[in-house]
Amino acid sequence: MKSLKYCCLFLIFLAIAAFTTGCGSNDETTEVRLAEVTRSIFYAPQYAAITQGFFEEEGLDVELTTTWGGDTTMTTLLSGGADIALVGAETSIYVYAQEASDPAINFAQLTQTDGTFLVSREPVEDFQWDDLKGSTFLGQRKGGMPQMVGEYVLKQNGINPQQDLDLIQNIDFGNIASAFASGTGDYVQLFEPQATVFEQEGIGHIIDSFGTQSGNVPYTVYMTKESFLNKNEDTIERFTRAINKAQKWVQEQPADVVAEAIEEFFDDTPLDVIEQVVVRYRDQGSYAESPVLQEEAWYHLQGIMQEAGELPMEVDYEDLVNTEIAEKIMNE
Repeated sequence: MKSLKYCCLFLIFLAIAAFTTGCGSNDETTEVRLAEVTRSIFYAPQYAAITQGFFEEEGLDVELTTTWGGDTTMTTLLSGGADIALVGAETSIYVYAQEASDPAINFAQLTQTDGTFLVSREPVEDFQWDDLKGSTFLGQRKGGMPQMVGEYVLKQNGINPQQDLDLIQNIDFGNIASAFASGTGDYVQLFEPQATVFEQEGIGHIIDSFGTQSGNVPYTVYMTKESFLNKNEDTIERFTRAINKAQKWVQEQPADVVAEAIEEFFDDTPLDVIEQVVVRYRDQGSYAESPVLQEEAWYHLQGIMQEAGELPMEVDYEDLVNTEIAEKIMNE
């Protein structure tokens, strides 16, 4: 009888253990497929969210893929190859203008300025934007956000890009830096870390920032399809909370700590360069400190697009921007 009693107790124990394990299945990690438009120190808070465990704290397993280009990134998102995309907000406007049945909704902002810098071949003392007149300017690819911001800044400083410059815009994004290093252009518009590397190597000199000159814009944001947002609001909320934790962390930590935290994502970039770039982007306010995409910045973006002749239609803030989740998190 004792053996039967012990056997019954053992079976009860197994049942309780199985029940407990079954209940725990509700706490399983949620997988999120994230597509980023490029790999850049410009996105430092995103990588910090991964390495510092902020996504993990929110029960998320984020699979990061670099999709190299706005068109490719949006295609990946819209075709179901990713749940969330990190890309320029202008791409959501292009998609919406094509009367998409399931538009991309912007729900959190990561960077709030342009990320390019004006680099000169020769040192320039007391730089004035008029110094560019009559020069050969190596700009970004026509139709892209860097090019639109670049031309906007030039016009704001009294320069007609098509008349006052020998403007070169037919070089692929990946070859712009090498073209300048090979001797093309008196000035070039470059992202980091290439601008800092050129300065260290004596190839060029950083003389101004397109980010500070152009003001706040939703330059790179997180977006998802409207259908995914409606069905997975809790996942989007947890994702946004993790990003906000990382945004705060990047602002609070010394630059060398941030650089070490994201170093694994930049194998070909020296640690001291990563640190310098973090300082430069942070000091000029490129890293958004809040995931809330501001209405004024949304319309400023469209103004820049309009100036460049690339705005297909004006889109109301409420149509493509969801701030409820980000605002909820900021008020926690």
